[in-house]
Amino acid sequence: MPDQDAFPDLPKIVYEGPDSKNPLAFRHYNPEEEVEGRAMRDHLRFSVVYWHTFRNPLGDPFGVGTAVRPWDDGSDSLENARRRARAAFEFMEKLGVPFYAFHDRDIAPEGAGLAETNRNLDAVVDVLKEEQERTGIQLLWGTACLFVHPRFVHGAATSCNADVFAYAAAQVKKAIEVTHHLGGAGYTFWGGREGYTSLLNTNAKRELDHLGRFLQMAVDFKRKLGFEGQFYIEPKPKEPTKHQYDSDAAACLNFLREFGLLDHFKLNIETNHATLAGHTVEHELETALAADALGSIDANMGDLLLGWDTDQFPTDIYQAVQVMLRVLQMGGFTTGGLNFDAKVRRESFEPIDLAYAHIAGMDTFARGLKIAAAIRKDGRLEAFRRERYASWDSGIGSRIENGDADFDSLERYMLEKGDVAPNRSGRQEYLENLINRFL
Repeated sequence: MPDQDAFPDLPKIVYEGPDSKNPLAFRHYNPEEEVEGRAMRDHLRFSVVYWHTFRNPLGDPFGVGTAVRPWDDGSDSLENARRRARAAFEFMEKLGVPFYAFHDRDIAPEGAGLAETNRNLDAVVDVLKEEQERTGIQLLWGTACLFVHPRFVHGAATSCNADVFAYAAAQVKKAIEVTHHLGGAGYTFWGGREGYTSLLNTNAKRELDHLGRFLQMAVDFKRKLGFEGQFYIEPKPKEPTKHQYDSDAAACLNFLREFGLLDHFKLNIETNHATLAGHTVEHELETALAADALGSIDANMGDLLLGWDTDQFPTDIYQAVQVMLRVLQMGGFTTGGLNFDAKVRRESFEPIDLAYAHIAGMDTFARGLKIAAAIRKDGRLEAFRRERYASWDSGIGSRIENGDADFDSLERYMLEKGDVAPNRSGRQEYLENLINRFL
């Protein structure tokens, strides 16, 4: 076992219960506790992201980074990348999370060309593989960073330059291979610059066709490689572009249907991206659920007073309840999980703040899970919704849903019936207060 000295003052985080005043302990996340017949660990499937947790310097447009990371010398050397990887696993092991996620360029530096870059990636992947075997921590999903390097200034799969498309394909091929080698449960596509800033210089149809072809190639390669993991698309409406093609769950689903890809992809829904799209996260989750396409969740939250992707750690218990109601509704995660795509604030620059942030997020979702399970056991919320749509369970409603009605038959039905009385009240305020009783 390697020396563990990146977080010398961080103990193994354990569950101490709701009465604990220890900030380095879980008050609600008890991984072995059963909820609806399943261990909390298996319900939540927490994942630490490599990029925000171990690569984010906490800079902003008005100031340089403030993060204090003693294990990281700031260089692009392989030695530093290996040291960073071991520090990451020390943190995750002490935190007790079962999964992590990364972009390829998070874990290893770029070289002078693609061949050297791939060698660098392989060298660090060897360390990740060793650490996975040592700790039992698994890869939730991998992805490729197709948005930071200047070559991607006009996008990757949607670039106006065919050579950039080819480079992106080669990079994604390698990233899928690495994910497969590490036993990743999935692979995510996020179109960081797959969009436009101005339609004056954009052929949107051609770009969308290219993006569709790119993903079809990825499916073909996945099959050839024998990778069994789930492919995901992550919706986001804007930032860094003015408009991104994967703008929200509905747009992604429409795109997947258009290009014959719906059987091969599920959605990775991020809370803050839903906010940017003008939706709630529960709206995005419901949209994905309706298409049987909810795969995984990036767990964070945004600041409604700020108009960008703030990626804050989730501490809103009400929102966590809404999320977990949907996760329980779909029967729980299979390949996906709750991935903390979140960063500590610029003012929270010490290494210990990484632990405080993750503990807060994990306890928040643990409470959300238990409350959601209690709401489901109580049954009043679901009973109300079921009764509200009771007219569709028999009679004319059933005939409509079964395809046994048309405009002519419905006209005859209403001519005989005459008129329609208002349905029962929606009782929104009653239901909101019902939820509050469980908090």
